[in-house]
Parts: sequence; structure tokens; C-alpha cells
Amino acid sequence: MKVKPVLDALQASEVPALLVHTGQHYDPQMSDVFFDELGLRQADHHLGVGSGSHAQQTAAIMVGFEALVEQTRPRAVVVVGDVNSTVACALVAAKAGALVAHVEAGLRSRDWAMPEEINRVATDRLSDMLLAPSPDAVDNLLAEGYRDDQIRLVGNVMIDSLLANLGRARARAVPSRFGLSAGSYGLVTLHRPSNVDDPRSLARLLGALARVASSVPLIFPVHPRTRERLRDLPVPPGLQFVEPLGYLDFIGLQAEAAIVLTDSGGIQEETTALGVPCLTLRESTERPITVTEGTNRVVGTDPDVIAEAALEVLTHPPAARCPSLWDGRAGERVADALVEVMNDVHWRRPTWG
Repeated sequence: MKVKPVLDALQASEVPALLVHTGQHYDPQMSDVFFDELGLRQADHHLGVGSGSHAQQTAAIMVGFEALVEQTRPRAVVVVGDVNSTVACALVAAKAGALVAHVEAGLRSRDWAMPEEINRVATDRLSDMLLAPSPDAVDNLLAEGYRDDQIRLVGNVMIDSLLANLGRARARAVPSRFGLSAGSYGLVTLHRPSNVDDPRSLARLLGALARVASSVPLIFPVHPRTRERLRDLPVPPGLQFVEPLGYLDFIGLQAEAAIVLTDSGGIQEETTALGVPCLTLRESTERPITVTEGTNRVVGTDPDVIAEAALEVLTHPPAARCPSLWDGRAGERVADALVEVMNDVHWRRPTWG
């Protein structure tokens, strides 16, 4: 969802670009379906990394990507988001001397228990270009000492994909497929290790969801990471587990939901763009603009707090609002910034031996 708008804009600007799939996300329902539904061209190179610990996965990506960089000698490497692939490829590219551009730079939760926070901070430090999705991200970067000329406020590329595909998603009438009607159900996602790896934490969250489900039916597309942890836990009444959904089906469900309960970062952004109330089941967020200028509320993991917040939101939904520059043109601004910098003779250039 983040790569497609950037790649399209680079192609429109006649900038030759190779698409690299590291293989970090390898489940067909969590990877291939996005290529198909977004119309994203097949990757030019696939590293086939697969699963493993953080260290194993990051190291495998670096080994594979280093060989590719030596072969292709790119002038610039664009990385997106905050996953292990992001920091691994940024580190390889920086050491190779290529210009490194980070799309979604500057997001901060200030929670070092989140692996993604470490990836975000490290990737920004390695990057020449910091392409920020929101003004708070720019403020974070400036406070950390980055130069003005490194930073560009470009908007949110994931919202580009959302807006481009929303009409097709709504036309699929996904809620009716699950016996639901628009505006009369809630949507749930959980996948973060802090929420699903500890059986006690997961059981507490299921208890909270059971209380919410007494007021509104909940549908829960289960992430592969979460599926294994749920095997020995009872399914609360009113909570419907389903297999992971494709991109179009999922945003179709989001768009018609009365409430979304999630621990995902991207869903906080999508619900804000859709004007759908969101409760974030975490203690912090790296996307505070979805709270200050959107429909998101960070409620933590206490079952009482979750249940009370859900009832309040269902009774008095927040007003729909969306940050500026989340307008469907962020990919174009990313491409413009890349072209500008790569044409600037004062910027660092690759030095191949």
C-alpha cells in the first residue's frame, strides 16, 4: 500500500526504478493478494527471506540485498515504513554509498519495547532524505537535530492507495458477505507481540472484546501470528473469527464499520481518512496526529477502559476529520522530492569501487 503510489509516481516522472520484495511478508494472504488487488507489478527481485527472529530476518535481508546492490548499483534506495526490511535495506544502502530515502520518516512512539520504534529511529539516522507523513513527524525530526534540507513533508502514501481503491472496495459489499449491515458492527485486528504472544494478555483482550460484542457484533480477521495463539482460548459470543482478508475486502469492512479496535499503526491512519471511530489497544502511538486531527483514541489494554471507551464511541461517535496532505497525492510529492535531490549536485553520490 505504501510502495504502489511511490512507484507509480516515479514511473510517471520517467525515473527508472527496480522493485525489490524481501520476502519478509510471505504468506499469500498477507502478500500476494496485495500485488493482485493494488495492480502492483511483480517485483523485479525477490529475496525470499521468510520468517525468523528479528536478528535472523534482518541479517538474511542484509545478505540478500547487499548482493543485489552490488549487482545493480542504484543511485538511490527508497525504503518505506518501519519493519525489519526497512532498517536492513537502509543499512546496506548507506554503507554502499547510495542515497537513502525513508518514506514515513519521523514517526515516534517513544516506546522502546516496540521493535518498530527501534527500526524507525535507526532508519532515519541512516537516511539522507526524510519524507514525513505529517507535521508532528517533521517536528520530531527537527527536535532530533536533522537538517531542514533533509526533511520533506509529503503526506501519507498509504492514504493514496486507500482513496484510489475505496470505490472498488465499497462495491464489493463485504459486510453482507458476513451477515452484517453497514454501520452496525465493529472490526477487530490484533497482531503485536505484546498483545498476542502472552496467553494472559490475549485472554484479557478477548474478555474486553466479549464485553464490546455484547453491544455490537465484532468481526475479527485473524492475522497468521495471532491464529496460533488463539487455538486454546474460547471464542467469546458475538465475536466472529475469519481468515485474513485481501486489501479491498478489508478496507471495505473498515469503511462501513461503526467502530474499529486495533493494535495496527496503519489502521489508525486508514480509519481517520475514512472518518471511522478507532480505539487503539496499545499504551502509545507513533501516529498521534490520528488522535489530535483524526478519529483515533489510544485506550491501552485494560479491559474496563476498552469496554467503557467502546460504549462511549458507539453512543457518541467522534466527528470525522483528516489531516492536511492526506489527499491522495503523497506519492507524487515523494517522487518530486527524489527527482529534485538526485539532480542536486551538492548531494552525496554513490562511490562504487
